[in-house]
Order: sequence, then structure tokens, then C-alpha cells
Amino acid sequence: MNKVYACINGLANTAAVIDWAAWSALRLDAPLELLHVLERSPKPPQINDFSGAIGLGAQEDLLVQLSTLDAQRGKLAQEVGWQLLASARVRAAACGVQRLDVRLRHGELIDTVLEMEPDVRLYVLGEHYHATDTSKIHLDHHVERVIRAVKRPVLVSTGQAFETPELFVMAFDGSPTARKTIDTVARSPLLKGLPVLVAMAGTDTALARQQLEDARLALAGAGFDATVRLEPGEPEEVLPALIKAQGASLLVMGAYGTSRIRQLIVGSTTTTLLRLSEVPVLILR
Repeated sequence: MNKVYACINGLANTAAVIDWAAWSALRLDAPLELLHVLERSPKPPQINDFSGAIGLGAQEDLLVQLSTLDAQRGKLAQEVGWQLLASARVRAAACGVQRLDVRLRHGELIDTVLEMEPDVRLYVLGEHYHATDTSKIHLDHHVERVIRAVKRPVLVSTGQAFETPELFVMAFDGSPTARKTIDTVARSPLLKGLPVLVAMAGTDTALARQQLEDARLALAGAGFDATVRLEPGEPEEVLPALIKAQGASLLVMGAYGTSRIRQLIVGSTTTTLLRLSEVPVLILR
């Protein structure tokens, strides 16, 4: 469990995914592996027996042509994949990454990332959809499936450009999972040296204030410059604006569980925060 894996696909956010993966690998002092998966093409269309209508042997000829085209598409996709990985390697090396490798796989992305999981410290992938209206959200199924399936941290690049974060925001709700996330951040070198804002959305109560103070003290004890904020309202309504106001930043939160915060990442409202967040989202286990 020691590599950063960057899942790249050649779409508009690929450069940002590479840059975030390189940034992460350098901060974690971990090797970087650039992964491109050639997913299976749909099966060729079914051709019924029309030989009596279009001439004897025509069906066989069409099947041969389809098979040839399919082989050509597969060969071209593989060539494009290797070119993509070669360019990605150059970009990552220019960022300063020295322990660097590439991998081209055939199959499904979710199967591949699960196969690699024992050797993974962090996954980095890109979300190439964005919405300003929660009613229009439809999350890229690859992103959601990876978040649901793996037990390693996932960093999702929500934009097309990398910007070195000047701080990070932790979405916090006082739950055991949220406290575990605080402990994980405190132990990891990934975010060391960055100021942190611990943000809670909800009712202003003495318990909430105490939970925030406990979180601040835990992070401060690990050397972080930590501040806290309690905002009234629902997380999906107040957190995106709060995070945006921080400038170049990163959103950090835990996954799974039943609380309102964690349902934003895994559950019926998974898409909300990822689609509305204008900064990358780090999801911790």
C-alpha cells in the first residue's frame, strides 16, 4: 500500500489529474503510477440472416468487415492509450516525480482499481461534469463507483486546472467517522504545513462548539494551524460557498455512515458536493 495511482482517460481534466497526482506523490514521498484503462467496446450489432434478400454470402462478408473494423479500433485505441501515457509521464516528470511508471490495462475501470488496491495509498481521478443547480446533477458513474467500492483514499479533481492549495477545509459533523478523519489527517504527511479550516453545518449548540474545539485541538497538537467555523444550514447549501470563499483550497471529508455530512459523499446525495464543489475533494476512509 504505497503508490499513488492516477486514473487518466484523455478528457479535458487529464492534465489536472496528473498534476494533482504528482503533487500528492511528492508530498507522500510515494511512487506514482499512471493508469489508463481501455474499457470493453460494445458488442457488434446482431446481423440476422438476410442472405436471401441481399445475396448469398453477403452476411458473411459483413461479419468479416465488422470483425476487421473492431480489431482496427482496438489497435488504434491501444496506440492512443500508450501515447496518452507517454505524454502523462513527461508531464509528471516535469513536476518533479522521479519514481514513476505507467500501466495500460484492458477491461473495466472498477475491476482494475480493485485489483490494484492492495498496492494503493491514494487514488486520483477526475470528475468531468459540473453543475450549478443541484436538480441537474448526474455524477460520472466511474467516480461514484470507485468511491463506493474502494477502501483507500480518493482524490477527485473537480476542475480542468491544477492550483496548488493554500489551505484545506475539513467537513466535520462530530461523528466517530469525522473524528477518525481528523486523526487520519493528523497522521498523514499529505496535508502537513497547510492551514486547515474545520467546518460544521447545522445548529449552533454547546455540543457542536465543543466537538469543533476538540477537532481543532487534535489538529493543532499535530502541528496544524487550525481554525473552526460553524455555519447554520444544510451542508450542501452552505459548504460549497464557504469553500469557494477560501481561494485555492481542498475539501477533505470522510465517507460512509448515516450522518448528513457523509451521505453527501456516499448515498443518494453523493453527487451534490462533488458536482457543486469548485475545488478538489479528498475522500478519506
